[in-house]
Amino acid sequence: MDLRTDLILLTTILLVFTRLSALFLLTPLFSLAPVPARIRVLVLLALATVLVAVVPPAVMVSYPTIPALAGAMLSELVIGALMAFGLFAAFGVFLFGGRIIDFQMGFGVAKLIDPATNSQSPMLGTALNIMAVATFFLLDGHHLLMRGIVYSLEVLPPGRGLSQMSLGSIVAQFGLMFSYGLALVAPVSFTLLLLDVGLAVAARTMPQVNMFIVSLPLKILVGLTVLALSLNYLAPLLEKVFASIFIYWEVVLG
Repeated sequence: MDLRTDLILLTTILLVFTRLSALFLLTPLFSLAPVPARIRVLVLLALATVLVAVVPPAVMVSYPTIPALAGAMLSELVIGALMAFGLFAAFGVFLFGGRIIDFQMGFGVAKLIDPATNSQSPMLGTALNIMAVATFFLLDGHHLLMRGIVYSLEVLPPGRGLSQMSLGSIVAQFGLMFSYGLALVAPVSFTLLLLDVGLAVAARTMPQVNMFIVSLPLKILVGLTVLALSLNYLAPLLEKVFASIFIYWEVVLG
């Protein structure tokens, strides 16, 4: 190889690295473990090098000026951010569903520090999110993730950029977070709603009883019990949530 070919290859690796950085550094999948930033950068550089070697782009474009290279990197950053949004929306299902039942059970007054975002998150939402991440890896979702990255490099080679941005698919993916999140906790939410109605009737017939003190432990007991029983039937919904990630990628990138 001459110097020009080496420079084009390094530029291609840099563009792939930029896309992977936006995808992996913003995703909740690999943020639970406190990995140092240097290690993450080295891993992403190694992964970008392997991807360029295994799936070489059809055309490697050279950039004669730094502004042109910066524009191409910005385009790759946008592509990576769009792909990361699909992951965020899918795993936001569990945070949103957990926030609903946290509010109904009375856990809304307490917050946990989410290790993925380093921010305050609902208690059950954080627990459901960690469960979803573990389930994703147990179902070999990381293999599908790598196939999706390879698909993105084949459909949109490094430096090509998006010809058009499908805003409809982005809004649809955002809407799935609310619909799937409500479906995730629908048994618990409906049971707690019926319990609230029963407690309201009891409060009217027995005004001498402090229903606020009685309702808190009762709602926690009933909510956690129904949630534990409903976890056995969440497999089809989890498959739809995880499949929505790659369907969204296919629509946005294609």
